[in-house]
Amino acid sequence: MPHYTPPLRDIQFVLHELLDVETGLRKLTPHADIDRGTIDAVLEEGGRFCAEVLFPLNQVGDREGCTWRGDGVVTTPTGFREAYRQFVDAGWPSLGADPDFGGQGLPHVVHNAFLEMMNSANQAWSMYPGLTHGAYNALMAFGTDEQKKTYLPKLVSGEWTGTMCLTESQAGTDLGILRTRAEPQSDGSYAITGTKIFISAGEHDLSKNIIHLVLARLPDAPAGTKGISLFVVPKFLPDANGDAGERNGVACGSIEHKMGIHGNATCVINLDGARGWMVGEPNRGLNAMFVMMNTARLGVGMQSVGLAEVAYQNSLAYAKERVQGRSLTGVKAKDKPADPIIFHPDVRRMLLTQKAYVEAARAFTYWAGLAIDREHKHPSEKVRADNADLVALLTPVVKGFITDNGYECTTLAMQVLGGHGYIAESGLEQYVRDARINMIYEGTNTVQALDLLGRKVLADGGAKLAKFGKVIQELLDAHAGNPAMKEFTDPLAALTAKVQQLTVEIAKKAAVDPDEAAAAAVPYLRVIGHLVFSFSWCHSASVALRKLDSGDPFYKSKLMTARFYFAKLYPESKAMIDQARSGATALMEMDADLF
Repeated sequence: MPHYTPPLRDIQFVLHELLDVETGLRKLTPHADIDRGTIDAVLEEGGRFCAEVLFPLNQVGDREGCTWRGDGVVTTPTGFREAYRQFVDAGWPSLGADPDFGGQGLPHVVHNAFLEMMNSANQAWSMYPGLTHGAYNALMAFGTDEQKKTYLPKLVSGEWTGTMCLTESQAGTDLGILRTRAEPQSDGSYAITGTKIFISAGEHDLSKNIIHLVLARLPDAPAGTKGISLFVVPKFLPDANGDAGERNGVACGSIEHKMGIHGNATCVINLDGARGWMVGEPNRGLNAMFVMMNTARLGVGMQSVGLAEVAYQNSLAYAKERVQGRSLTGVKAKDKPADPIIFHPDVRRMLLTQKAYVEAARAFTYWAGLAIDREHKHPSEKVRADNADLVALLTPVVKGFITDNGYECTTLAMQVLGGHGYIAESGLEQYVRDARINMIYEGTNTVQALDLLGRKVLADGGAKLAKFGKVIQELLDAHAGNPAMKEFTDPLAALTAKVQQLTVEIAKKAAVDPDEAAAAAVPYLRVIGHLVFSFSWCHSASVALRKLDSGDPFYKSKLMTARFYFAKLYPESKAMIDQARSGATALMEMDADLF
């Protein structure tokens, strides 16, 4: 049977020793009073909820899945509803929400850490409140005062949940060809008609109401993405008291039978003249929905951090207990018929790959969480703008690079267990299945790569990338006189220079042939991912070196993992640079009939 222990020691290392969030948050007026004790207490209690309430339901949800009845009713797996009630009663939905609407107003970086633990414990369950958080963000940014008053307190409390309804059978990534219609009504509402597919948490029995944010077209809308509007469409129409009242014309037509995340209802949603109200401006709905989509993309990154962490914990425990063969350098366990497999070099490669990717991902995503806090709460307009650019640049890296690595980590964890990893009882094969969706939904990882290179780097002449380069240079400058850091700073500096050169080369080729950028995008994303992880490991190593004399083995482990990353994982960046440089010819010269 699998197990999960919240990694509070490493979470606290990242928050307090690496990022020094207490000092950083003092500069943000809404968070000036928060201290380490409060942060640690919240996360310790949150970790307990995740380990004791959510984790025991993970395999239950995978085995049972959700049940759909012909009348559109969806029942979640055994225990999900009771866990959600405990979640609401304890106030967890309000953790990072605005106090004006009943939230606790804690920083995003703290909420990020809680999200990681939730996803380690039970990704499928965590998607129900996760989608609600995205709906909250979209309405906060673009909702009218009346919409905020009506919906946000209920979403913040967890009494109601939310979804995002984008995809149609003919319109996935290309939302410009969606067909759902919105007809204006005399009372200011709209009659929404159409069918949406792949709607996570689209119907369930956890909350009293479900608030759908739906993309649709007005009758006179221009073609393409410039003709899409966003509407809030509740399952039950709010009554005069603001409670769930009359049933709206929105129903679940079926649920999907999927490879993983069985405990989350992935729904076909039918809208039959459903009443909805516009969010934001006409024909600019995609701009508003991107707030929710970016929230989701960052959230999916946290899903993979969580899954990789729990998979690593279980494969590590197995490797220490499972005896098989003898070490090539001599017997290690004289009292046993064979040695624990952790003494075999390739088992260590698999374990250290997981450990290096998980810990770098945690450091990076928490750093990004703090950047989001600065983007929204810092008193300096320039600091807010700079951090907004950094978050925009690195969101596709969080989603793309971390989910790719997360899938690799879960696969390696299963491999460590050998045949036992392939058996459902171990829990490892579920993590592999659950992790696979993270590379697909909320924009496939190829879409993330195109977004990174095309929209975030080439579109502004590398301005956003230069801002991240400045962050890297500040770290390099801080350790320029420290010979003990050269093994970490030298490869970081080298990769920074190579990225600058590669970006210029791609820009020149793409100016002549746009296919050149598309052909380079996926390897380019992995190069930037390694740049980010090199930065994270360089920073982590500097802290570990400083505290090595404390005698705490934690710092020795951190330093050795950093060395493993630069020795064994960092070299992938060279191969990816070669791929990105190889151009589009090998991909595009073959006629389609020759495949």
